[in-house]
Amino acid sequence: MKFGVNTFIWSATFDQSNFGLLPLIKEAGFDGIEVPLLRPEAFAASSIRQATEAHGLECNACTVLVDGLSLISDSADIRRRTRLHLEEVAKTAADAGVKIVAGPLFSPVGYLPGRRRTSDEWKWAVEGFQSVGDTLAAHGVTFAIEPLNRFETFFLNTAADAAALAEEIGHPNIGILFDTFHANIEEKSIAAGYRTVGPHLKHVHTCENDRGIPGSGHVEWKEVFQALRDLKYDGWLTIEGFGFALKDLSAAAAIWRDIERTPESIAFEGVKFLKKSVAAGG
Repeated sequence: MKFGVNTFIWSATFDQSNFGLLPLIKEAGFDGIEVPLLRPEAFAASSIRQATEAHGLECNACTVLVDGLSLISDSADIRRRTRLHLEEVAKTAADAGVKIVAGPLFSPVGYLPGRRRTSDEWKWAVEGFQSVGDTLAAHGVTFAIEPLNRFETFFLNTAADAAALAEEIGHPNIGILFDTFHANIEEKSIAAGYRTVGPHLKHVHTCENDRGIPGSGHVEWKEVFQALRDLKYDGWLTIEGFGFALKDLSAAAAIWRDIERTPESIAFEGVKFLKKSVAAGG
């Protein structure tokens, strides 16, 4: 297993001004970071690659669709522009040494039209992801599509639907990010959700039910780690937390209070719990 941390704990963006965090993250026992890659033209790929490599850290990326982009829009032009955007995300990620780009790559977070998804929206998502597969393969990048809870998206909420989507897309560079925070809301059993995602699992977010320190809440961690062992998953366990006063980012994540003593404790205490849990299973 590799242990990662999303830099949203400290900042809504990641650039040279944040590089001072890297030795602290390395010292805490992390193997890598996960940084936001929202707009490729504004992403400092080369300097991020240089800085992470200098500190012996790997780099993954997370993204959401902004600026009106959506793979499931009823506008063919918006879908076309979104496909081109995702291709640019993949190319920029590769420039930064990123191999995994994770997130709800189908529609904007918070888009809730007040109805169930349609068969057309599902078809458009499948076609959109299939269309970027060659670009992903050419650049050695994997997309890990994230199902979110029902309060953040209507399109993809459960492990079963995520597995079905990945199966229909049918590309080795496209799979699923499964997040314990969202699964805690949507699944009868989080561990069973991991087993349902099964061979499509590309990335794991290890988050507590309240987005606090992993191990401090009621996520069924013992069962989750057993499921991961059963699946022979040997990828990233990444803590995704959010700063408590990062304005738009904190609002988007619905962080209205100090969840822990400090945001940093989510990362630095959480990784100790993750390592202990992995070691306990051999």
